[in-house]
Amino acid sequence: MNARSERKKVAAIVTEYRPDSHAEMIIGRLLGLFGYTPQIEVVSLYLDQIPSNDMGTAEAHTRGIPVYASIEGAIAAPHVGVLIDGVLLIGEHGEYPWNEKRQKMYPRRRFFEETFRALDRLGLNVPIFNDKHLSYRMQDAEWIYGELTKRGLPFLGGSSIPHTPQVPSYSSEQLIQVKEIFVISWLGIESYGFHGMEVLQAAAEHRQGGETGIRSVQALEGRSVWAAMDRGEVPEELMIQALSTVSDILPGHPRDHVDVPVLFIITYSDGLKGYVLQLQRFIREWGIAFRDASGEITAARCESGRGRPYNHFENLTRLIELMVLTGCSPVAPERTLLTTGMINLAMESLHLGRKIDSPQLRSISYSPAENFVL
Repeated sequence: MNARSERKKVAAIVTEYRPDSHAEMIIGRLLGLFGYTPQIEVVSLYLDQIPSNDMGTAEAHTRGIPVYASIEGAIAAPHVGVLIDGVLLIGEHGEYPWNEKRQKMYPRRRFFEETFRALDRLGLNVPIFNDKHLSYRMQDAEWIYGELTKRGLPFLGGSSIPHTPQVPSYSSEQLIQVKEIFVISWLGIESYGFHGMEVLQAAAEHRQGGETGIRSVQALEGRSVWAAMDRGEVPEELMIQALSTVSDILPGHPRDHVDVPVLFIITYSDGLKGYVLQLQRFIREWGIAFRDASGEITAARCESGRGRPYNHFENLTRLIELMVLTGCSPVAPERTLLTTGMINLAMESLHLGRKIDSPQLRSISYSPAENFVL
């Protein structure tokens, strides 16, 4: 047997596979592109949509990977002759409707439903990766989490950005007594805002006692962001410290450049305050600043790599492989459930124009997964 045939095998379930898509960045690496040496093998593919610039069909044909007409077919992968070892759900990009809350309605629950059905029929219990959050609707996210838990399936979800190097680096021990965390983010309110939420939560979960839930979520938009900052309700000093870590920043204060900033304010059950500020195109990176109980501030940027091949997908791809190879997720699944709720309630708060209490998030408690060496 050759090395390729001995590698663990996964099915990839994708909304859209075109240049610069998450599918290209993750599956491409697993196909050996971008200088990446894969440890697992993509053996089947399902494409929910095929745009005019689709590249998934040709890539699969070139490599002898069947493109199945259904999710169940891709997971069964009868051409392989053995059962698969994992499923990758990459439900990002594509032409899908938007709801009144400015959320893109990706078919992530449908992807999970059909995946569970296929696994049950085959009697399989294999790891599942889900790109970004679970659903634009919290009821669906809770259902997905419940089904994963009931089946005992190893699960890795969420964003690529928390897995990037922090520059300058800091220890998770510095977060044990954290009191305030401020994340600067950019571009799409929901799509990039979720990255910001994940950066926030990846830091917050390291405080003493782990995660104990969230009390409320509030969103501010436009001039109300700067007004709240002027009233001292939002820590401007933390924003400035976070901005000091990023490169290619415009001169001056962001209020001089950003017409419609969006700020998410997260109040945790234990009193921790989290802020995620969307600054449109004022920055092109994510940054974080946090204050501990003594008042000391630590700040860093997320070294994501701003051009192709988008280096932030490299560590995420390695974590996907690690889960498939070991059967253990390097991220607590509760983080993905919690950040799903955070972005969903933030978009609801933005839509309604008021703070939203979050009883469904108050009961989500967990400790971060052990550190994994990539």
